[in-house]
Amino acid sequence: MSAPIVIDGARDILLLCDHASNAVPDGIDLGVEPAVMGEHMAIDIGAEPLTRALSAALGAPAILATVSRLVIDLHREPDHPALVPVESDQVAVPGNVGADRFDRIARFHAPYHALVACEVRTRRPRLIVAIHSFTRQLRGAAPRMLEAGVLYNRDDRAAAIMIAGLRAAGVETGDNAPYSGRMLNATLNRHGEAQGIACVSIEVRNNLIADTAGVARWTKILAPLIERARAETGGGA
Repeated sequence: MSAPIVIDGARDILLLCDHASNAVPDGIDLGVEPAVMGEHMAIDIGAEPLTRALSAALGAPAILATVSRLVIDLHREPDHPALVPVESDQVAVPGNVGADRFDRIARFHAPYHALVACEVRTRRPRLIVAIHSFTRQLRGAAPRMLEAGVLYNRDDRAAAIMIAGLRAAGVETGDNAPYSGRMLNATLNRHGEAQGIACVSIEVRNNLIADTAGVARWTKILAPLIERARAETGGGA
């Protein structure tokens, strides 16, 4: 399966999960060890069940990608050098060396973003929330102590609410950290900011949402904050 999954919902909140899957479509051989496909390089661990749980809790529609970020990173611009990665966190992806990036864009990237654009145009959500997860430790790097990060580019309306709410709840929260939405915000730049829709990306450390109990805990933390961000961000940017 490579067509994105759409979960229906009546609310004017749209949830997106660009890195929900570690699936590799037929005809593509990445040349990596099977164990790699269970690591953060291939999938945002916990992001898919968290998105589903938030969708159910909020009554909000969601779009889930169904192809691994090692096949093509849907959260990158089409001309980004790491769109079809040949290396990720010091792990080589030999099957992507010389890969036809235009074929990958046509098969996976363009249809995903066309579907998101259609949903945004049809539903005109008041708030778009992207759900991601990050690894506790990159190879050769210091451990990340943050429990969550809130990422944004120019429009910080929803981000400010999420950061304040998470910190008030005692969550160690990064403001445009562990990396910056001013550098990595492709999906929301295109479908949120460019459309004048309030948007925010929420990153949760993946070991905290790696099981059912963790997903349930973070759903209880995030759902009311998303509701608050929706209520307080208003209309266009």
